[in-house]
Amino acid sequence: MSSDTKTIKRKKGSRINTMPLHIMLIPGVVLTFIFAYLPMGGLIMAFQNFRPLLGFSESDFVGLDQFRYIFSVPGFWIAFQNTIIISFFKIALSILVPLMLALMLNELAGHLFKRTVQTVVFIPYFLSWAILGGIVLTLFDYTGIVNEIIVALGSERTAFLVSNQYFRSIVIGSDVWKGMGYNTVIFLAAITNVDPGLYEAATIDGAGYIRLLRSITLPCIMPIVVLMTILGLGNILNAGFEQILILSNPVVHRTIDIIDTFVYRLGIESQQYSAAAAAGLFKSVISMVFVGGSYYIAYKTTDYRVF
Repeated sequence: MSSDTKTIKRKKGSRINTMPLHIMLIPGVVLTFIFAYLPMGGLIMAFQNFRPLLGFSESDFVGLDQFRYIFSVPGFWIAFQNTIIISFFKIALSILVPLMLALMLNELAGHLFKRTVQTVVFIPYFLSWAILGGIVLTLFDYTGIVNEIIVALGSERTAFLVSNQYFRSIVIGSDVWKGMGYNTVIFLAAITNVDPGLYEAATIDGAGYIRLLRSITLPCIMPIVVLMTILGLGNILNAGFEQILILSNPVVHRTIDIIDTFVYRLGIESQQYSAAAAAGLFKSVISMVFVGGSYYIAYKTTDYRVF
């Protein structure tokens, strides 16, 4: 039997073995097409003066007028600036804080204590912002626990929830707290997959903890860190619509208003559907540029490929 025939039979056998897995993908592919790709046809609203009673086919085509309109609204650029700032700190801290926590948990000898800590930090990830938002608002209320601790330490109460100086930090910190457990588990799994032989050889050569961390642990888990960063940059303009909608109030509006809440007010409250679609399309294009650029930089600098 020739080598070509063996190769063909091997490929056929591989297709047969993986056929059940491909069949299992069908429901996910269908749902993704229906809810992610099919609605893209509605983006035509961004180039129309859309009227619901007229529909897509009879609404007037206005070209780029809707984009010129949203760019002329001062609130849009304030929302864009807030989105970049909030997203940047969320992405950076959602990588650094779980990474540091995972490195510390990896050094713990007690398995029971380690599992307990993992469980405790993981719980907020499963709670919706409808619940966590209430917890955060209660904690930082003028008569909440945080202010009670401040008073007990001899300082005066602070109105955190109506302070433009502090509220953005509360939004960023609470988001990092919510997702910290999930990212910690990912980094901890990457650390535990590092070859123990590398640590043993380095220890025999006299390497200390810092040297092991710098020369073995971090380089070995760097692909996961890069992947998480790329995925985060892809969502850099998704600063957390649900979180900010629940936590925000008119007093701190100018420091935490983001593109998603701007689109919400424009489309749902003001019923300017075409302008809202234009703002959403602009956000999507910028996000695509960010994720494409970050992927290209990762490939050129570290030769890392997602696919």
